[in-house]
Amino acid sequence: MSSSLVAYDDSDSEAETEKTEFPNSSGRQSSLLSSSVDQVQYFAPGSSRTKSTYEMHPTENTGSSGTSAVGEDPPKHYAQNNNTDLTSPYCMRSYSGHTVLCVSYKNYEQTSSFSTNSGNSVSRKRIHKDSTGAIKGIRPYIPKRLRQENSSMPERKEPDQRDSADYDVKLDVSGEQTSRKISELIRPYLGSKYKLTEVPKSLIFYMSKHSGPVNEIQWCPVREQSHMLLSASMDKTIKVWDAVDTGCCLRTYSYHSGAVRAAQWSSCGRRILSGGFDSVLHLTDVETGKQIFSSKNEFRISTLKFHPTESNIFICGGFSPEVKAWDIRTSKVLRVYKAAVQQTLDILFLPEGREFLTSTDAVSRDSADRTVIAWDFQSAAKISNQIFHERYTCPSLTLHPKDSVFVAQTNGNYMALFSAQRPYRINKKKRYEGHKVEGFAVGCEFSPDGTLLVTGSSDGKVFFYNYHTARIIRTLSAHKEACVSAIFHPVLPSLLATCSWAGEIKIWQ
Repeated sequence: MSSSLVAYDDSDSEAETEKTEFPNSSGRQSSLLSSSVDQVQYFAPGSSRTKSTYEMHPTENTGSSGTSAVGEDPPKHYAQNNNTDLTSPYCMRSYSGHTVLCVSYKNYEQTSSFSTNSGNSVSRKRIHKDSTGAIKGIRPYIPKRLRQENSSMPERKEPDQRDSADYDVKLDVSGEQTSRKISELIRPYLGSKYKLTEVPKSLIFYMSKHSGPVNEIQWCPVREQSHMLLSASMDKTIKVWDAVDTGCCLRTYSYHSGAVRAAQWSSCGRRILSGGFDSVLHLTDVETGKQIFSSKNEFRISTLKFHPTESNIFICGGFSPEVKAWDIRTSKVLRVYKAAVQQTLDILFLPEGREFLTSTDAVSRDSADRTVIAWDFQSAAKISNQIFHERYTCPSLTLHPKDSVFVAQTNGNYMALFSAQRPYRINKKKRYEGHKVEGFAVGCEFSPDGTLLVTGSSDGKVFFYNYHTARIIRTLSAHKEACVSAIFHPVLPSLLATCSWAGEIKIWQ
């Protein structure tokens, strides 16, 4: 609505206009909002119910003739019978009467449309009453209260056909996009150091909207926005989840025409870099879904990593003997790293980003050189290709958060520990074994405090190892099919996300 204050000479008073033309404007709008609210209740185990219950109660509405709207299929919510630690602040907030309020984008459009149409009716009615035509350059007077109400509603933009089909936007009751909020569960931990990590026991959320295997998951690196979880799938989509408060899918991006093999958050948490088997790189704005950077690559992409200090530079590798460094600002290849291999499996930047490692498929019957290669980032020169001599490929690499060491996941069903400084010697006294890889790109990760090493397994289990002793602390039967990734939350202690080859994502406490 316009904010012009030009009025007709015989215009009615503000109070009169409000009384006759909008008898209960604020009441109708509030009823529309309340009618579209879905209430989700979680019940603590051990109550009168025998199973963990998920119920959706339509809100009773006495001020509107419409019925309350029910949203999308809710995420399944589980809790193990007696293993949930209700003394944990997270569990108390999740189960003890914790109610989630969410308004879908569709209902938000209806509310916005009502507000716009109502405002237009004021103009038409006033012109007809005064028996005058619409004079060019002069607009009818709009009462201050109506201007404030309409200005408080977000401007409705007509999305193009591609955007509306490619992703969903969920809004909370106040109209604020849930991807930019700060979770009340995370807020108390922002000002304190990360506490000791414990092995999670109970299932909090079960999310299964992907129709294909999930290749990768990653928590948002911005601590205030770390309730968001990114997932890349073989179903050609990328999804962003609220994996802390609701377990709902916030966004779906479908810009790839092939399986999405790798996806990474930018350091600012506002962009997502993705690549896959369609050989296309996309840098997507999280809020708008628009493409900031897109480029056709010469090979299928299997791994991506942002530079730890240069936020506009990333490295990609895949089904090619070359690894490329790209600059987003120029949309051009900055540097090419050439290795005599067929495929790059993973990339790991060492501290400060001056050097990085690549794991490859270069394994022969009697030699394992070039399995892990160390590179100088600036000169593109090989530092070493004689790091790992055992005849197994390494599908994933991970760096310890405190010590100058890194771990390589191997297809020999064990993880090997290496020094992160030249000459990158292997620690032969420590070997983390017991899980199974069996050809899957099973990821491994350290806990934020560095005390635990967690890995998935091809049999669907999650293994927790003591970093110092290399002993198995506990195993978790997480999935029926191969568990390809397990990552701890960077802020909330002992909160774990896992994903599987069946397309499932689970959150554990």
